[in-house]
Amino acid sequence: MIVLAIETSCDDTGISIIKSKNSKKIDYNNFEILSNLTNSQIDVHREYGGVFPALAKREHQKALVPLLIKSLKKSGLLKERKKEIDSKKISKIKINLEKNELLFEELREFIKKYDAPEINKIAVTIGPGLEPCLYTGINFAKSLSFYWNIPIVGINHLEGHILSSFLSSNEKLKLPTIALIISGGNTQLIYFEKIGKYKIIGETRDDAAGECLDKTARILELPYPGGPEIYKKAKECKTNKYKIKLPRPMKHEKNYDFSFSGLKTAVLYHSKENKINDNYVKEMCYEIEASIIDVLLYKTLKAVKEFNVKSLILGGGVSANKKLIKEFKKNSPVDIFIPKPLFSGDNASMIGLVSIYSPNIKKLIKPKPNLKINE
Repeated sequence: MIVLAIETSCDDTGISIIKSKNSKKIDYNNFEILSNLTNSQIDVHREYGGVFPALAKREHQKALVPLLIKSLKKSGLLKERKKEIDSKKISKIKINLEKNELLFEELREFIKKYDAPEINKIAVTIGPGLEPCLYTGINFAKSLSFYWNIPIVGINHLEGHILSSFLSSNEKLKLPTIALIISGGNTQLIYFEKIGKYKIIGETRDDAAGECLDKTARILELPYPGGPEIYKKAKECKTNKYKIKLPRPMKHEKNYDFSFSGLKTAVLYHSKENKINDNYVKEMCYEIEASIIDVLLYKTLKAVKEFNVKSLILGGGVSANKKLIKEFKKNSPVDIFIPKPLFSGDNASMIGLVSIYSPNIKKLIKPKPNLKINE
């Protein structure tokens, strides 16, 4: 089976093609990534200090067809057209993409030039995410599915992050396990005994960890995205002149929930009382990173012990933080699965992987911006 996967939940446009051996057992030897391409929009959104949905939608429209062509070519599946196009189908696609005119024009030119590739399924992210972005990817996937007459399935973006570590690992997953998903929009602890059946045991009550990093970076006048900038400054910290001590929100409460908005507020108040210079920024970044990692590590390992799991999974963009990885590897009492940086952020390969291994794929393809992992 060959799957074309599409990811447009936020500000990264992803196209991937995965070939599987039709095995339901997650094993690195049972699938092959033929292509994994992502177009980042960081430079577009940097001046806004965060993702601007209207711009993100526009950039997805511009990137999808070129990425599709590159992906098919890299996979050896791009075929020059040998027969006439179906004008009636093109007209229906135009209606489907009436709010994505730029995308329609590029897709029409693509269809005129290339025949349907030899793929068996199209997988597309349906949520959670920004609604304009989800719509763009979904309508694109629906148009390809309709014209090529290829089945389409909807995928939960969060489940993609759960399985993403297996895109670069040949280790066998030991169940039951707990997954910690940490990204710009999500911070969740998820328990499960088998792929596809999940239970949220803890989640953020306000800001996600990645969102907190972005917001505190903005307070410190650092560029977007905040996570990599804070990591870089924290690594350069060699002083303790300001003796900064930030709170560890909800660390010792008797639950597995998180809250990072108070940490952001503490940084704001502290920065107003001090002159923001290079040394201050480095010391503050060191403490911000330490606070977030401390809370994530403490609550996650507490869950590992109390639920008596056999392994631990990390996923989401924040899981690429090297200090976080070091602390989890040093302290975890069980085997830990962490995606390589290529697959820690939003990517289409994780969407394709879910379409192969999870029973949760959706046949009703519509955007669900607030989709939960267990829905």
